[in-house]
Amino acid sequence: MMALLKAGSLYVAGLLFTLAGILHFTKERFFMKAMPPYIPFHKVMVQLSGIAEIALGIALLFPPTRVYAAWGLILLLIAVFPANIYMATSGRFQYIPQVLLWLRLPMQLVLIWWVYQYTQ
Repeated sequence: MMALLKAGSLYVAGLLFTLAGILHFTKERFFMKAMPPYIPFHKVMVQLSGIAEIALGIALLFPPTRVYAAWGLILLLIAVFPANIYMATSGRFQYIPQVLLWLRLPMQLVLIWWVYQYTQ
């Protein structure tokens, strides 16, 4: 039963990150707005992070690339954390309940823990 749950969780994670990466292109304005001012080349960064999420989300699904993809996703989650902080503190996302913006921060730790399960 645990093996089945872990396999299902793997496919959900792969799909989640792939879809999140696609959103970088279909909802580009949202991601551009989330970029802290001190980060250069906003559009390029949004596109690169989207490509990385798509590629790593797909790579997570295949045993030969799974461990590398998991570590890559962990690094990506750490790299985008400043954007999540900016979203919670900038006042630019008033249409999103503040509590959700703040809950997103510890959610990054949950996502890191989830992906870490596939580094073994």
